[in-house]
Amino acid sequence: MRAILSSIRAAFSNVYSGWILWNLFLAFIPLALSFWLYRQKTESRSLLWWLGFLVYAAFLPNAPYVLTDIIHLIRGTPYVSTWLIALVFLPIHAFAILLGFEAYVVALINQGYYLKQQGAKQFILPAELLTHVLCAIGIYMGRFRRFNSWDLVTDPDNVLITTLDDLTSKWPLAVIVTTFVILTVLYWLLKQITLGLVLRVQYARLGKDVLDEI
Repeated sequence: MRAILSSIRAAFSNVYSGWILWNLFLAFIPLALSFWLYRQKTESRSLLWWLGFLVYAAFLPNAPYVLTDIIHLIRGTPYVSTWLIALVFLPIHAFAILLGFEAYVVALINQGYYLKQQGAKQFILPAELLTHVLCAIGIYMGRFRRFNSWDLVTDPDNVLITTLDDLTSKWPLAVIVTTFVILTVLYWLLKQITLGLVLRVQYARLGKDVLDEI
């Protein structure tokens, strides 16, 4: 038992050196901003709103970026038994990845809600696809080039030059296109599930209100 606990402790030290909480924190920044930007009743867009939007756009790729964090499981548990990976580490990874990507889904749902409220419902799908493209680029730059969202401010020239160089290279472009397809499919699936759950909750509340009135 002591050997098992020691193995688990060592694996946690290698795999979970703070990255889960940190990456989820970064993922929830655009989620929180999406409620402030897109769910306000006021239609005015002040300078503060545009600054918030820029921060939202810069940090949004951090939400779907968690999909790539499975690499921590591969790198961090080479000597851990299969059952520990299956019963302990895999569920933790899956839950963290689901939370991060759900933050992405809800943020884009809020974005679509805002466009609908602005009378631009026809732009919801193009805006979602454009967002997937930009996030696919952001994920590649983060995972392979190790850029962070704040590098757009602290090192914009290097970010721009490196991004343009990668977009004109076959291998990076292939990875970005593949990531775009994955984001598009997973987003559509989770969006349907999320909206379905929201409707279910609304129907349950409506039914309760009807019962209360009887």
